Amino acid sequence: MIISTNKKLVVGLEVGTTKVVTLVGEISIDSKIKIIGVGICKSKGIDKGRINNLDSVVSCIQKSIYQAETMANCNITSVYLSLSSKYINCQNEIGIVPISEDEVTKEDIENVIHTAKSVKILNEHHILHVIPQEYSIDQQSGIKNPIGLSGTRMQVRVHLITCHQNIAKNIIKAVETCNIKVDQVIFSGLASSKSVLSKEECKLGVCMIDIGGGTIDFTTYIDGFIQDSQVIPYAGNIVTKDISYAFNTSYSDSEIIKINYESALKTNIESSSNIELSEKHQNLFQNIQFGAVSEVIESRYNELLTLINNRIIYIQKKLYKEGRRNQLSSGIVLTGGASSISLIKKCAEKIFRNKIRIAKPINISGLTENINEPHYSTVVGLLHYGKEFYLQSQNLKKESSFIEKWFKQINNWFKKEF
Repeated sequence: MIISTNKKLVVGLEVGTTKVVTLVGEISIDSKIKIIGVGICKSKGIDKGRINNLDSVVSCIQKSIYQAETMANCNITSVYLSLSSKYINCQNEIGIVPISEDEVTKEDIENVIHTAKSVKILNEHHILHVIPQEYSIDQQSGIKNPIGLSGTRMQVRVHLITCHQNIAKNIIKAVETCNIKVDQVIFSGLASSKSVLSKEECKLGVCMIDIGGGTIDFTTYIDGFIQDSQVIPYAGNIVTKDISYAFNTSYSDSEIIKINYESALKTNIESSSNIELSEKHQNLFQNIQFGAVSEVIESRYNELLTLINNRIIYIQKKLYKEGRRNQLSSGIVLTGGASSISLIKKCAEKIFRNKIRIAKPINISGLTENINEPHYSTVVGLLHYGKEFYLQSQNLKKESSFIEKWFKQINNWFKKEF
C-alpha cells in the first residue's frame, strides 16, 4: 500500500473541481485513524469529474502527493480515489436464490448478491459499488447478517452505484500516470457519509448532502441501510457564475465578491449597504450591494436544495408504498466546502423543514487542524474506507493462516498414524 517503516498506513486522494487533496492516515492499535500527511493543490484541468486537460490534472496530483509524502515521511505507492460526476447513477435491485444447505453459507451470500447485480445497467456504465441493504429468508425480513440461519430461500436487496466507464478510466489514468496504483475507486457521496455520519443517524434516517465546487453528492439512509444516492452537476461554482451574470463581472472577480459577501454576512451588515472590499477591488465593484448579492446566492441554493428535497420525497413515497420505514428522524446533514456559507443553513431549514447539521469529519486525530473542516469530508472518508478494507484483509489473512495450520496438523497426524 505504502512503503514506510512498520506503519499501517492508508492514503486517500480527492481530485475535485476546486482542489486536489492527498491524506496519509496511520491506523492505530485501537483501529483509529491518525492523520500524518496532508497535500493540497488548487485543481486545474478537471470540472465536475470530467478531465479536460490530462497534463494539468497529473501535475496537480503530483504536487499534492509530494506534499503529503514529505509531511508523512513515506513513499506513496497506492491510493483510495474518490469520484463524483453527473455520469454516476444508482438503482436498487433484488436477488433471490435457494439456500444450498440447511443453513446460509458465504457461498450463498455471494450467489444471491451476484444474482442481484446481474441486471441491466446504463450503456457503457460499470458497477462501482454493490451495497447490500437487507436480507430476507423465507418470510423473515430485515436481516443484516444471514450466515448460519436456516431456511429454503434467501433474498437480498442491494443498492448499485454505477459510473460511465470512460469517466472512471480517465481519472484512474491520471493517477497511474504519476506511478500511483489505485486501490479502489469510491463514490464521493459514500466517502463523505462515512466521514460525517454516525451509525445512529443512519439507523434513525438521515440525508447527507455534500456541496462541493462542481457537484453536489447526496445519500439517503433509513433504518441503517442506504436507500438512495445521487449527483447534481451544479454546486458552488454555479453560484459564482450567477454573480458573474448578474453583475457583469468576470468569474475571478465574482469569486472575490462571493468571498467578501460571506465576510460581510458575519458582521450583520444592512442589505442596502455596499460590500466592503479592498481598495484594489472597491473601484471595480463600487455599487454592488449586500442585499443584491444575497438575493442571487440564496435563490440559487434554494433551487439546488429544492431539487434534493424533491428526490427525498420521491424516495419516501416509494418506501411508504412498499410498507417500509421512510422517515428522516436524524434530519439533514450538510457538508462540503460550500456548506460553510452562512445562509445555507437558513435555506435548508426553510426547504427541508427538518433538523439541519453542518458536519465536519469525525473519528480522526493527528494533523486535524489542517483538515477539520467540511471541505475535507470526502478525502477523510476515503481513509475510513481504506481502514475497513485493510482490517478485512488482515482478518482474511488470519483465517487463511488458521486453515493452513489446521491442514498441516491433520497432515502431520496422518503421517504419524500411517
